[in-house]
Amino acid sequence: MLFNKIVAAYDGSKAATKALDKAIELVKLSPEATLEVVHVFDFPRFYVAEGYAPVPASVNQDFYELAEKTAEEARNRLQAAGVKGKVELIQGAPAEVILDYAKKHNNDVIIIGSRGLGGIREFVLGSVSHNVVQHARVPVLVIK
Repeated sequence: MLFNKIVAAYDGSKAATKALDKAIELVKLSPEATLEVVHVFDFPRFYVAEGYAPVPASVNQDFYELAEKTAEEARNRLQAAGVKGKVELIQGAPAEVILDYAKKHNNDVIIIGSRGLGGIREFVLGSVSHNVVQHARVPVLVIK
C-alpha cells in the first residue's frame, strides 16, 4: 500500500533522520506522493512554586535558532535526495502539533522516529511517538 500525502516528523535525532529517509524512500516509490516535513520546537518553561519563571529572551532566541537549523537540515536532506517537499517549522507541544498538522492537511500517514531528542521520559517508545501512535486517526509508521 502506497501513501499519497506523507508527513514526517523531524527533530534532528538519529531516529528522526531514519524516519525522514524512509519517507523519502516512500515518495520515490510513488512519484505522485507529496512529502511534508514538520519540525516542532517549544520554548523552555521553568516552573517555580505556583507559576512559571520568566525565561531570558536570549535563551528563547537560542532555541529558535536551533529550530531553524534543524529545519534547514531537513531541507538539505530532501534536496540531496532529489525529492521535492515542504518543510515547516512550528512552535508548540510536539505530539499535539504533529497530530493537528496531519488532520488539517489530510495526510494519510505519519512517519516518526521511535525516540527523539526528549530526555528522561523516554523508556521503550519515545513519549512523542507514543502519544502520536495512540491518538492518530491515520496510520503511523514508527521507525527505529
